[in-house]
Amino acid sequence: MRVTEKGQVTIPKPIRDKLKIGPGSEVEFVERGDVVEVVAKHMDETPRQRRERLQRHLDEMRGTVDLGGMTTDEFMESLRGPRDDLDPR
Repeated sequence: MRVTEKGQVTIPKPIRDKLKIGPGSEVEFVERGDVVEVVAKHMDETPRQRRERLQRHLDEMRGTVDLGGMTTDEFMESLRGPRDDLDPR
C-alpha cells in the first residue's frame, strides 16, 4: 500500500466492509511500538454494543500476558509498587 503526497492511504474494501467504515466514518491511529493500527470509531453504537465489543476484545486478550510464574496479586503489586502505607494485618 502506498501513501499519497497528502499522506492518504486507501483502506481495502474487505476491511472497510468488516469494520463498517464508510464515507464520513471516523478512524484513529494507535501506535504500538513500530506498528500503527487504524481503529474504527463506532460513533453510532449503543452503550450495550460498545460493552459487547469491549468484552469480545477482552476475551481475545485473555491469557496473552506471561506473568513469569507470578500470581495476579504479585503482578499487580509489581505494577503498583510497595504499599507500605497500608496496615499489614
